[in-house]
Amino acid sequence: MAIVDVQNLHVWYGKTHAVRDLSFQIPKGEIFGFIGPNGAGKTSTFKVLATLLKPHPSTGAVTIADVDVQREPHRIRRLIGYAPDFFGVYDDLTVREYLHFFAAAYRLDAKTRVATVRDVLALTDLSEKIDAPVDGLSRGMKQRLGIARLLLHDPQLLILDEPASGLDPRARIEMRELLKELQAMGKTILISSHILHELAQLCTRIGILEAGEWVAEGSLEEIFQTLELQRVVHLQVANDDERLLEKIRALPAVAKVVEDPDRWSVHVNESLTTMEDLHDAIYQQGARIQMFQPQAMDMETVFMKLTEGKNA
Repeated sequence: MAIVDVQNLHVWYGKTHAVRDLSFQIPKGEIFGFIGPNGAGKTSTFKVLATLLKPHPSTGAVTIADVDVQREPHRIRRLIGYAPDFFGVYDDLTVREYLHFFAAAYRLDAKTRVATVRDVLALTDLSEKIDAPVDGLSRGMKQRLGIARLLLHDPQLLILDEPASGLDPRARIEMRELLKELQAMGKTILISSHILHELAQLCTRIGILEAGEWVAEGSLEEIFQTLELQRVVHLQVANDDERLLEKIRALPAVAKVVEDPDRWSVHVNESLTTMEDLHDAIYQQGARIQMFQPQAMDMETVFMKLTEGKNA
């Protein structure tokens, strides 16, 4: 079942067409990553889903759990937890007071409020900070506190705009592990980030947006295959003679082989083969393989290949 269903979304700011005929679906339990340069339309799309921005009347439909975002915004707000790219906290409160304030705003029953606050603090690893002043928390802890606040009313969908912005490496890792845990609990997560390798490790699917339009959508593997990007495999063999080199160059999926001082760099069209099949094919040519090391494909390569730095 699709938790998020966006059909032909348009957003205008005056004469600026910020989001152009955008359509996508997010199944339950998925982490979907939004990638794009500044001004691509990511935040505008998030604000529409969070009921903070009305789409253009030409928009087809935007629903969350089959509830229409425009017609029933109050129901939508019970279904989602939204964190903008910068959300403030009330510095003159303790963590306990901060969460109880929002639990009351969500109209949680007073009898269950204490247990709910305790549970979300345990989930975000902030239990020991329950009586700490909010303004004394590190940035990473404040971000986790923001996630704890989103979870108070047990939303189905989390919409997170740059949740790792400004965090140090340890805090980013902690945030990533928290989001994976939330996914394991059945939460659906829509997330944007400029830290592309983080999204590659975290997301089940990604969408790359530029000037308000999709330029690619799917799993990382699907996008790699669509672009026909070449992966480099670092190869060392015990019998590195010219005849073997020519046999490897003649393999159908091999674009070229570069001779380096201590290895061969085999450039492979991965849409034509798998790494396992390539290994077997090289072995069948008589190679005595000492090292077979595929170079990791990265999100930065995909992003630069697909985008031109245009704004809407």
